Amino acid sequence: MSSSNISTPIIELREYNLSPQHVGFYNKATTNASLTRKELLPLRLFSLPETGGMLNVATHMYYFQGGFQERNERRKAMDTNSDWKAYLQSVKPFMVDQKSTIFVEAPLVSEIEGVCGLKPGNIEQLYDQHSDDASSSESILELRRYQLKLGYDTVPKFLALYGAGLPSKLNAPGTDPSTSLVTLLYSEVGQLNEVIEVWRHGSTSAMEQSRVAARGATEWKKSIAEIASLANVFTSTIHKPLPFSPLK
Repeated sequence: MSSSNISTPIIELREYNLSPQHVGFYNKATTNASLTRKELLPLRLFSLPETGGMLNVATHMYYFQGGFQERNERRKAMDTNSDWKAYLQSVKPFMVDQKSTIFVEAPLVSEIEGVCGLKPGNIEQLYDQHSDDASSSESILELRRYQLKLGYDTVPKFLALYGAGLPSKLNAPGTDPSTSLVTLLYSEVGQLNEVIEVWRHGSTSAMEQSRVAARGATEWKKSIAEIASLANVFTSTIHKPLPFSPLK
């Protein structure tokens, strides 16, 4: 796909509420069409929530290196792909509603060691580092979402505080080796002033162990104490990736 050299990479988060009685049918059809999806779109994540909020929400992320221009070109190509149109025809009856939000990765994703990022190739490197649990059926994704207060400077303040405390959290003694921060995103189009952390853990036990370790990270605790005053809502949701998801 052609794109401008000055385009900022964007991440599109798409969330589809599914009718509970049709989730199995949707998952099967979507898995069967996964190769077509990957040929047409830069898929990074496809998961369903297990607990922590609304269930039966097909959650998928795409990394467009060429920004909006690449996204527009790819979606135009989808409209003329017969396999994709047949797939959509089969699953649309299972969808209650659809939501799309555009995010960008925070600068610290490329600045702080230990943060993977969603850029193609980075997730594969993450699995090389954690080869023992890369294919574990117990691995989970944790989406931690902040809805921040309105204001032009709220997101920059959040990112500065988060970046100041993050190294101490990542290096806290007792952190489970399978725990990794995949990315930190903030919204550009859609509901603004939303920030999302995506963490990967080898299991729910690993997540709990790493949370306990983080409570002993002094700099992180200081940052979170100040971040709390910037947020209106905070949620944590555990997701299970579908088998074809690059991030799993």
